[in-house]
Amino acid sequence: MALPFLPGNSFNKNLGKTKYHLSHHFDTKNDVTMMVGEERPGIGGELLRGQKVKPRSSVFPRGNGSNLPAWVAFDRQVMCFDAFFQEAVHEKREEQFRVRNCKIYFYLEDDSIQVIEPRTKNSQIPQGTLIRRHRVPKPPPNDDEFYTIEDFNVGKEISLYSKVFKITNCDEFSRNFLRKLGVKVNVPDENPADPYTKYRKSMDESMQALRPYEKHDTLKQFLDHDRQVLRFFCYWDDTDSMFGDPREMILHYFLADDTIEIREVISPNSGRDAAPMFLKRGKLPKNIETLRQPGEVTDRTVLNVFGPTGHGGRYILDSLKTGAVRTDFYKDSDLTLGSVLNVWGRKYVICDLDDFTKEYYRTKFGIEDFNSVSYKKGGYGGVERQWPPYNGWGSEEDSLCSCMGLLPKPPKRDFIKFMEKDRRGLDSNVLRFLARMDTSKPIDQDRRFIISYFLSDDTILVFEPPVRNSGIIGGKFLERSRVKKPEQPLYSTQMSEYYLSSDLYVGSRVIFNSHVFLLIDADEYAFRYMEECPQEFPKANIESIINRLRGSVGKNKDEVKSFFMRNDPGVLEF
Repeated sequence: MALPFLPGNSFNKNLGKTKYHLSHHFDTKNDVTMMVGEERPGIGGELLRGQKVKPRSSVFPRGNGSNLPAWVAFDRQVMCFDAFFQEAVHEKREEQFRVRNCKIYFYLEDDSIQVIEPRTKNSQIPQGTLIRRHRVPKPPPNDDEFYTIEDFNVGKEISLYSKVFKITNCDEFSRNFLRKLGVKVNVPDENPADPYTKYRKSMDESMQALRPYEKHDTLKQFLDHDRQVLRFFCYWDDTDSMFGDPREMILHYFLADDTIEIREVISPNSGRDAAPMFLKRGKLPKNIETLRQPGEVTDRTVLNVFGPTGHGGRYILDSLKTGAVRTDFYKDSDLTLGSVLNVWGRKYVICDLDDFTKEYYRTKFGIEDFNSVSYKKGGYGGVERQWPPYNGWGSEEDSLCSCMGLLPKPPKRDFIKFMEKDRRGLDSNVLRFLARMDTSKPIDQDRRFIISYFLSDDTILVFEPPVRNSGIIGGKFLERSRVKKPEQPLYSTQMSEYYLSSDLYVGSRVIFNSHVFLLIDADEYAFRYMEECPQEFPKANIESIINRLRGSVGKNKDEVKSFFMRNDPGVLEF
């Protein structure tokens, strides 16, 4: 019987025990005396008694979180630790050891470890991956076990293949993961400085020459901005001078070396020579200066000269550059919309930019307002070009191409449309309509024609089926060609309008070379094609037809019935 839980008393765990026999720890197995008190792994994998089995992998708290296996629950989750180890240096006076910083990656899915040392310049040491990813065994006498997550913490020292690594810090993910496991993460520490690195740095600083001029490294700027050019549209108002006029210019700013070139936009028949370049590429100074003497603008300046020049001469370089000539050049920050540039005495106004230049200024300088400046005056720019009227020879497109240049080129066809809708030997992509002549002549009223419209090139073919004893010879009535719409002058500067597929539908009235045709029927393919393309054939749009019928007939049943009875009294009641 258990004691009551009162102050000063506690439950005794041995009260419910009934067996008090001695545990059997020692025994003889296979003529070998051994301790068999608890289970332990023996030779061949069988379980022997005498030693508790230690976990060979990381043991995470059970009962919380997912019950998935570690290779699924911790896939692509890696813990990163900052560590260092000391490497002894023998037979060298400058250094006795080196401090090598590295990164230790612990993969939670399979307890594998990877050690990487960041590469440093001119170290002459094999760096990079020091230990490839795999499970690392512990040092003897525990070489039958592997490192697990319990062995890692800030401030600990771990031995990986006889190299002792001191962990100094970890990333945020590793810190949070260890805290969730109930591990107290120690305060991070800094890696110690390498004495040999300090020695080399001080040696390099002492060996550097104190030169009185700065070295301008333009290689990085060239590699970052090679073939990147900013384009500005500007103009130069030269109306104040005799016979002057506003002149349009295009300014190119090369980001690779901060140079500028200017090209002039010369309109046709302006009377100016088409020069390839208005301003040659180079750096553009902000202020006009007088011409300098040779040798006046140099990178180095000399304070005093002792002795004769040449062999044995001595000189002192000016470290303060008291006699240096400084010139301010235009940069990309100076080129903005509306700014006025001084191009060797000429005032240039920047009016507009291209898309690449706008994106460049938006990214680098944060400028969002790109309102262009209007600079073209009314009436300036020459007379609009007009084409001569069509003379009736050949097609209108062919005659127009002969006016565009001395060497006429054939007109371009819509090749994509031709390949999509041209089917040689097939009936598809040809709309056929049955038509009759809209005339008062009794002979022509009974004539029937087949109008074929070819969708590939918008041509029309008119064929009259022969009828026996009609007195009219059937056959081709109109050769396949494009047909102009009526009431268009033959000689005109404007392109003529031709019949298109949207102009042909049942009930339409067309005029082909002064012959009036009324379309009364079409084949099944034409009806289906027009219904499938309601945007191209608005007359065949079923939804628009139903809406018009609903508006004229009525919406309810009584209105529809009264409409049909009013227009057709013989309709049956329904």
